[in-house]
Amino acid sequence: MKSDIQIPEVENVFLAAVQEWNDDFMEKVWYVYLVNDSDFQLDSVMVVSKAFGTIDGEMKKTSLLRHAFVEIPPVSVVKIEMVEKSVLVLNNEFMVTFFIGNTLYDKKYIFKSHSINEDFVEEVPILFVDGVIVK
Repeated sequence: MKSDIQIPEVENVFLAAVQEWNDDFMEKVWYVYLVNDSDFQLDSVMVVSKAFGTIDGEMKKTSLLRHAFVEIPPVSVVKIEMVEKSVLVLNNEFMVTFFIGNTLYDKKYIFKSHSINEDFVEEVPILFVDGVIVK
């Protein structure tokens, strides 16, 4: 029975954390983008994010944030959310679910604790700016 279930693999869809200037905070902050580097439109996209980990020996976790997008065109990006600097020391998890045609895809992306920083940046496809990519 389990062998009959086919779970499609997500390809060319990934997340990138990019540092940008924020006028409200008067400093650079990190924003997470969903990058669709595929030839297919993503429909009914749902992103659920949370952060979790240990700070000073105490287990911490944030509340869940949910984002929905009707469609994301091929070879495009969409800004998901700002990552507050106090949660950069935690694991930041994003569960992404979407349809391509009638097929449901989902994948969990995790920015490990302390991985969102300038030491791990590389050029993000489509955006052509430096950022931290997780596939």
